Amino acid sequence: MAAAEPDSPLYLGLDFSTQQLKAVAVDGDLGPVHQDSVQFDSELPEFRTQGGVHIHPDGLTVTSPVLMWVKALDLLLDRMKAAGFGFSRVRALSGSGQQHGAVFWRTGAARTLTQLDPGQNLHQQLTDSFSVQDSPVWMDSSTGPQCDALQEAAGGAMRLADITGSRAYERFTGNQISKVRQTRPDQFQDTERISLVSSFGASLFLGRYAAIDYSDGSGMNLLDIRDRMWSQLCLDATAANLERLLGEPCPSTAVLGPVSSFLQHRYGFSGSCSVVAFTGDNPASLAGMCLHQGDIAVSLGTSDTLFLSLSEPRPSLEGHVFCSPVEPDGFMALLCFKNGSLTRERVRDRCCSGSWDVFSQALDRTPLGNHGNIGFYFDTMEITPPAVGLHRFDANDRQVSSWSPELEVRALVEGQFLSRRLHAERLGYSIGSGTRVLATGGASANRQILQVLSDVFNAPVYTIDLSDSACLGSAYRALHGLVADSGVSFLDQLRNAPEPQQVCRPHRSAPQVYDLMLRRFAELEQKVLEKSRI
Repeated sequence: MAAAEPDSPLYLGLDFSTQQLKAVAVDGDLGPVHQDSVQFDSELPEFRTQGGVHIHPDGLTVTSPVLMWVKALDLLLDRMKAAGFGFSRVRALSGSGQQHGAVFWRTGAARTLTQLDPGQNLHQQLTDSFSVQDSPVWMDSSTGPQCDALQEAAGGAMRLADITGSRAYERFTGNQISKVRQTRPDQFQDTERISLVSSFGASLFLGRYAAIDYSDGSGMNLLDIRDRMWSQLCLDATAANLERLLGEPCPSTAVLGPVSSFLQHRYGFSGSCSVVAFTGDNPASLAGMCLHQGDIAVSLGTSDTLFLSLSEPRPSLEGHVFCSPVEPDGFMALLCFKNGSLTRERVRDRCCSGSWDVFSQALDRTPLGNHGNIGFYFDTMEITPPAVGLHRFDANDRQVSSWSPELEVRALVEGQFLSRRLHAERLGYSIGSGTRVLATGGASANRQILQVLSDVFNAPVYTIDLSDSACLGSAYRALHGLVADSGVSFLDQLRNAPEPQQVCRPHRSAPQVYDLMLRRFAELEQKVLEKSRI
């Protein structure tokens, strides 16, 4: 990690993620100069979380203790102070939070935030500031009835997606708010403000309630993503007078104000240090990747996730369209596929004796297009599309029961990436001459897998180290927030950011093979969906 000049300005990024609170500081040249983190389970055992959450007996309700996040911030800042971190040099800070989580502030909490005593830590002073002690988080799937009611009020799932960028999802904040209102009316009545995890984090730094930004607000089923205002239809369907509890949303690049006097006196922040609006972890990750228009990022992890920037939104019943966290009039799309690396590992174990080398050799030995064979591998119920099971089709679209190990390996990888491309295109993505695919996650270390990705998307594939992309993106956004109002674009401000490295290019024959195969894949996927519904 680079050592900054003693008096050079710093830009601080934080990430309130599911399992930990992280911080990274960069200097004006975008080099990381300090990193730190607090692990919730191991370092705050008194909250008795597993993976940062409490899974309730019904198996559907998942929450996190809001005071755990507050105490984690105390611990993080105390640790940084003890390490000699130069808080006085921080010119701006921003942050991110796990998306969709809701924080319910109790009546009177606003006054408490403005009267914090620098001689005491935050969690002691905010103990009684939350009407709901356990915040619902993104892993929760207990709000099915609320989702149905919201979609009915909006005129159907597609109409809701047109307004908010997504159909009703159980984890989305609006549906969680509706459930709290219905099941805990006394606590809801004692609430004076509702924050997302991101705007909650910003509030702790401001010493007053922070606005919800447009990008993270897009993950609530409440924001009209085109008007960048709360949808009155969705608000009315969720709770009376909800706009008062949420406050007015703000641009993701907005400077919200200086850090609180509490933080200035307790840790030595400068009074001129600006707090830039916090956003969701997925939008912050997009910022950390510095995606250009036309780029697509593919995270190949336990689940596979796609990020892309859009100039025009095309919401569908799958995936999500959010307001961009970095472009004032832009959008981003997010697609999540549950069957990712675990499915690749299962096929590796069954067909390749557990060897990635044998797996890679199978991809090398089989032709692009796999002789027309197409496979769908959904070990668990998939998100995009909502289907389950193993489905193999030969070149004549007849279902078959088995293939050779080599054909199985290529069918799996091609099928996964055909699915990623198909659903990205349905959200508005199109391949252009300058398109780049940025690959991250564990499977991005496998060159043969990346070659298939390059061929299916007909674009060069690049890799980049993004182990803390949300945190780094928050630091980048802090730096950009200081100049955003003057018209400087995010990418211009971040032109010195580390460049991804190209690892492969598509074969010349790839478009002829996969453009036709993609049409077949879409038709076969529809058959699989119909079979899954039976």
